Amino acid sequence: MADTSSSADDRETEHIRVRYWAAARAAAGTTHDDLPVTGPVPLAEVVRRVVARHPGTRLAEVVSVCSVLVDDRPVGTADPATVSVEPGSSVELLPPFAGG
Repeated sequence: MADTSSSADDRETEHIRVRYWAAARAAAGTTHDDLPVTGPVPLAEVVRRVVARHPGTRLAEVVSVCSVLVDDRPVGTADPATVSVEPGSSVELLPPFAGG
């Protein structure tokens, strides 16, 4: 008889979608990345992982000046290490825009 029990190691991998806008899109060379996760992760880890996915680009520099939305909610001045991003969430990286 097959074992049908599940454990934390058997959890399905879910994703966090990171969308890039304007200069962030140009630096990443893509419109978005989907990061596999098995549970909530700090926003700081999400940023670290997307920068690591695009070595040799200006993405780290651009992201450092971006406004960030998590599920359409502005992060503002919150410490990225304390902002939890849930599986299935979206993170928007919005560089400063000219004009208004």
